[in-house]
Amino acid sequence: MKIKRPTFVCFVVFLLMISGCMKDDEWINRHQTGALLPNGLFIVNEGNFMYGNASLSFYDPATRKVQNDLFTSINSLPLGDVAQSMVVRNGLGYIVINNSGKVYVINTATGKYVGKITGLTSPRYVHFVNDEKAYITDLYAGQVTIVNPKTFQITGNVPTLGHASTEQMVQWNDFLFVSCWSFDNTVLVIDTRSDLVVGEIKTGKQPGGLVLDKENKIWTLCDGGWAKTGTFSRTPMLQCIDPSTLTILKSYLLTADAKPSRLAINGTRDTLLFINNGIWKLGINQNTIGDQPFLNVGNHLYYSLAIDPKTSEVYLSDAIDYLQRGVVYRYSPLGAKIDSFKTGIIPGAFCFK
Repeated sequence: MKIKRPTFVCFVVFLLMISGCMKDDEWINRHQTGALLPNGLFIVNEGNFMYGNASLSFYDPATRKVQNDLFTSINSLPLGDVAQSMVVRNGLGYIVINNSGKVYVINTATGKYVGKITGLTSPRYVHFVNDEKAYITDLYAGQVTIVNPKTFQITGNVPTLGHASTEQMVQWNDFLFVSCWSFDNTVLVIDTRSDLVVGEIKTGKQPGGLVLDKENKIWTLCDGGWAKTGTFSRTPMLQCIDPSTLTILKSYLLTADAKPSRLAINGTRDTLLFINNGIWKLGINQNTIGDQPFLNVGNHLYYSLAIDPKTSEVYLSDAIDYLQRGVVYRYSPLGAKIDSFKTGIIPGAFCFK
């Protein structure tokens, strides 16, 4: 039966009113659908700032099938405004929704909502210390938030001593290394036993990505900041840190016009990849990066990068024009194209299940 337009509009308004009055938990639990998800890859699609059109996709490498709008289709609720990142632990997926100030938690086998963490300012990434303790970085809060992953409650915070923006994290022994990205040049060191900042390392401008290699050295990619005419010169660089001495062992300088991003490491943790127009590769014991990219950019707007920790296959996202649905490309470890598929708007992060 065809619904007349006025009736249809009233029906949609009614649904929005009902969902607005209910708490997320109540609304979702009444409307969940879906089947079991195989092993595969979650793609976190940022969506457009202030549009509330973030989404979650899921890709099965074995069948090469993709499911878009996974969170909404299963839970009958929008994901939120600007989905930033996702991490999996103990069968649960923690999806950070940056501009909504919360973290949704789903069952990774079904995609169904199981809880949320709220009370955050502008969350970026989640790192687990153990089953009852995790840290969440923040773009503006001037602290790293401590949460209990079992209860989804905030249990404390780590003041970051004048560093407003915290970004990615990597752990070495009992120490958490945290990059301070926006208009900063510092990697902080947090003792996970005391939840205190116990050291800091001065790096190039705006350190973002952090990875730990097989020799227990930490790498950070510094984008060099944003240059304005007459202010400062940009010096983007890739740096290697010794976590035991808090010293920088090596710095690989990039050209002043470089805009490096999305540092990743392969499954054997001996090779780094990052985006800088094309895709660049560096073995952890190489002396130079070289002058030719591993993958050329072609007509793509490469936006995000991830490496499968089991197969070392490379996944790259193309944001196209930041308005239409993006595309993800799958490559072999040697750079041969395997597959491509459409996702949501601005595919910005990957999470392997």
